[in-house]
Amino acid sequence: MNEIPLWASESFWKKMAIWVTAGSFLILVVLTMDSLSKTSAGSQRVPAYSVINKKIDYQYNNVSHKFMPIIGENEFLFGKEFTDEEAWHLVDLGKKTTQAKNCMNCHTLLGNGAYYAPDLTKAWLDKGWISKELREDMMVKFLMDPENNARTFGSNRKMPNLKITEQEAKGITAFLKWMSSIDTNGFPYNFKTINAEE
Repeated sequence: MNEIPLWASESFWKKMAIWVTAGSFLILVVLTMDSLSKTSAGSQRVPAYSVINKKIDYQYNNVSHKFMPIIGENEFLFGKEFTDEEAWHLVDLGKKTTQAKNCMNCHTLLGNGAYYAPDLTKAWLDKGWISKELREDMMVKFLMDPENNARTFGSNRKMPNLKITEQEAKGITAFLKWMSSIDTNGFPYNFKTINAEE
């Protein structure tokens, strides 16, 4: 009469916990692999590193109701067409430099990081660089010597001199150009690019 039903027994719940944990782990592995395929360079939403050879803009799409990157004709970075491998090395140098210099202590990338300084997701397209013709040179000079090439726009916030070399500055510039090509689902919203008409 005091027999415990199966669903109330301790062994039943131990077995269920093992099955649920194993099932959840498998689902997590599948979702991780799916996410990696969609967020890796060269996927539909994240262009290959060689996109640094192209003109990049960011425009509102009336069909999807969000801002989207627009990849255009050739617009070589530093006046050079980079091979796939050269582009990967340059962007990789920029990414590793932003990590080594702890840029996210002040800035955000894709919305992650600190909010003291501007988000860098679309920094390549920022109007603060005045013109497309001056942008590359201004970015490199600013990264190498921010105190003498400050772009504070009245905020009085200044970037410290992080002793960034010219090659590292070029890598960061390439990294930021590549970042601006990523489809970020409209982030940052209402961003006016250097190409936008007033």
